[in-house]
Amino acid sequence: MTTSLPFVLANHGFALNFNVFETNLINLVLVIALLVYFLKGFLGGILERRREAILADLKDAEERLVTASKALEEGQRELAQAKSTAEKILAEAKQRADLIREDGEKRTIEEMARIKQDANANLNAEAARVIEALRAETARTAIDKALAALPKRLNDAKRAELIDRSIEALG
Repeated sequence: MTTSLPFVLANHGFALNFNVFETNLINLVLVIALLVYFLKGFLGGILERRREAILADLKDAEERLVTASKALEEGQRELAQAKSTAEKILAEAKQRADLIREDGEKRTIEEMARIKQDANANLNAEAARVIEALRAETARTAIDKALAALPKRLNDAKRAELIDRSIEALG
């Protein structure tokens, strides 16, 4: 008994065969039912283990995400702290460099003042030495002239009188 339901598409005939024995539908349903019955535990166990593994992987991934997020936050915080520390060190270095430069300038000015003072002292000492040398030379010249002129001006009586006065002044 062949029952067909014609279904026409684009001038071609198409028919469905509803004969259960001819289409082997009972055998197919029976095989599928037996497979489901016998393999349900096996496939169910495999699927359950697979589901648990996937859930464990998801949980592990979530934990790693949380850990990575915390590590990222900590890293960002440490980076910000490192930047702050670096800026602080840079500011301190600039301040120290300015202080060193100012100290160097101050020392240079002090050294220049000391050198100038030493030069002035040397100049004054040299001027005093030259003045003293000129005085000594002038005195020597005056004494030489006086000694040269003295014998012409002094006679024996004046010489004796000069010697006596000198002795009285000493004595």
